[in-house]
Amino acid sequence: MRIFEGFQKGVNLGGWISQCSEYSEEHYDAFITEEDIRNIADLGFDHVRVPVDYNVLEDDLGSIREGGFRHLEDCRRWCEKNGLNMIIDLHECLGYSFDPLKKDMDRKRFFYDPDLQKVFLDLWREIAERFSPYPSQVAFEPLNEVVVFDVKDAWNDLAGRYIKMMREITPESNIIIGGVCYNHVGTVKYIDVPLDARIIYNFHCYDPHIFTHQGAYWVDGMDQSFRTGYPKTLKEYENDLTLSGADLSDTYDLPEDIIIGEWFFESIFEPAVLKAEEDDVPLYCGEYGVIDLADNEDKLRWLQDIHQVFLRFGIGHALWNYKEKDFGFTGGRFSDIRDRFMKLL
Repeated sequence: MRIFEGFQKGVNLGGWISQCSEYSEEHYDAFITEEDIRNIADLGFDHVRVPVDYNVLEDDLGSIREGGFRHLEDCRRWCEKNGLNMIIDLHECLGYSFDPLKKDMDRKRFFYDPDLQKVFLDLWREIAERFSPYPSQVAFEPLNEVVVFDVKDAWNDLAGRYIKMMREITPESNIIIGGVCYNHVGTVKYIDVPLDARIIYNFHCYDPHIFTHQGAYWVDGMDQSFRTGYPKTLKEYENDLTLSGADLSDTYDLPEDIIIGEWFFESIFEPAVLKAEEDDVPLYCGEYGVIDLADNEDKLRWLQDIHQVFLRFGIGHALWNYKEKDFGFTGGRFSDIRDRFMKLL
């Protein structure tokens, strides 16, 4: 399988200009600075994934907000100075969000609404025109986590039109395309878009969710005091789901009585690896990680297992998350194992 060169060891900047505690210049200017980018480079990462919400870059009428673009450009310059590459990920667009806390969101409408799609494509044209001079440094990810399985064909159609438009502006830039069901690795096989040498297949991995999201306040039904460990058998995790009350639907066609380890990630990644090999496309994991509430030693064991499989298959990856967002590794309990984690990279 081809390697996504320059994007093998990354970290997400979630919570900066996406999913913000507050959408304000004061927050943007303070949350991520050049010092943070320098620190990321010093830790041995080769890229950052930068989630950005559409409302940082434009208003609901499509008028550009130059201040938002300034933050993207600042990040690109800081990355360039420190030898890092950068992914611009549109985390939310007008009319669509993956965010489970947005209960009233119609998660299908965007994929069938030509007016919303025009706003989406127009914004991406603006992004592409500004960052096309940096094709080896800046990669583009059109949309984070398409939630609903049923829109897979509509998403393939839109992603295909997106690729065609982007190639007219920036033919040499990397474009990262994910599947449906929150970008689950099992849906990479459904990606069907025009291919070229700069298309990358993308997935996210938080499996098993009952471990990586234990106690998560945004998971429906989750008992926030619930805790579990790693590793366990799939059967034990199924029992944990019942005990936690969480509305999660992980299902695997795998033996229930074998303790999860590297074999588990190898098994669930294999169909995506085969798809990528068949299409001669690199494979990339844009998000993975464990909630800060988990036991640190369990967290480290999970990270070690998934990293071994990333390395075995040559899958580039970006940890969720650099700072805060319940997964950050710069503070809180993760700091106690950060040095040991960095050795896994």
